[in-house]
Amino acid sequence: MSSTDSPRGPVDSSRIPRYAGPATFARLPRLDEVGSADVAVVGVPFDSGVSYRPGARFGGNAIREASRLLRPYNPAQDASPFALAQVADAGDIAANPFDIHEAVETVEAAADDLLATGARLMTLGGDHTIALPLLRSVAKKHGPVALLHFDAHLDTWDTYFGAEYTHGTPFRRAVEEGVLDTEALSHVGTRGPLYGKKDLTDDAKMGFGIVTSADVMRRGVDEIADQLRQRIGDRPLYISIDIDVLDPAHAPGTGTPEAGGLTSRELLEILRGLSSCHLVSADLVEVAPAYDHAEITSVAASHTAYELTTIMARQIAGGRSA
Repeated sequence: MSSTDSPRGPVDSSRIPRYAGPATFARLPRLDEVGSADVAVVGVPFDSGVSYRPGARFGGNAIREASRLLRPYNPAQDASPFALAQVADAGDIAANPFDIHEAVETVEAAADDLLATGARLMTLGGDHTIALPLLRSVAKKHGPVALLHFDAHLDTWDTYFGAEYTHGTPFRRAVEEGVLDTEALSHVGTRGPLYGKKDLTDDAKMGFGIVTSADVMRRGVDEIADQLRQRIGDRPLYISIDIDVLDPAHAPGTGTPEAGGLTSRELLEILRGLSSCHLVSADLVEVAPAYDHAEITSVAASHTAYELTTIMARQIAGGRSA
């Protein structure tokens, strides 16, 4: 899209009912319909790295279905993201479900191709294994990036059953490979039992700060968002969100639920508080619709992706006008 073109937005819901037609994210055009995009929403239907419940391979399409009700104006950020930048649904990256190493390579190569067009990525998983190849790809473009990791779990363990690539290991691998800026790493929303205190010790040695779900409850979203903004500064930022950061009351449809999590309102408000950060790409993973009820999890996920997309669209538009 050239600087003089107007972005092509969602299907007009006053003419075609929301429940009609194909379920692209927010009823936006497909990438092949617009040629290029500023923000590409891409699915990765892969969950071979999970350690408990499977099913996140169906998460991307569940989020797309739930996103039919999203509207083009975001009052919380006072922005119409789909008018500010061309956002398009780039379909799915088809990764080998029987070979994790090959799948990781496939996701990385596909992300390389999309980023090479100038797009930022809003990736819909899939399990958290996919964060590693996505971070590798983003770091090729921006250098080591700051990371905000919203999750009930640390995901910095070493191996599971001797496997180095799983949904519990991506951020240890990312630190080892040098794709993260270790001065600006933070988990948000962690809680629940661990294998031992060494989990926390190892995590701290990698450079991670931790904001627990109890911290969010006691200190409030504004203070937490301010703390995160200060930690990130003006670095290029990648946000990775496991939907299990939400309490099971707000996100039952996930593979490894933990009691005592964030509310959907707390998550959305923290993200809105990060709107001034330089968000270069993001992922949203671990939605497993087989365990969902009345699309509770998918609705929360679609709104979360909408806030992240809005942040990126605002920054892209601001960069054009600067």
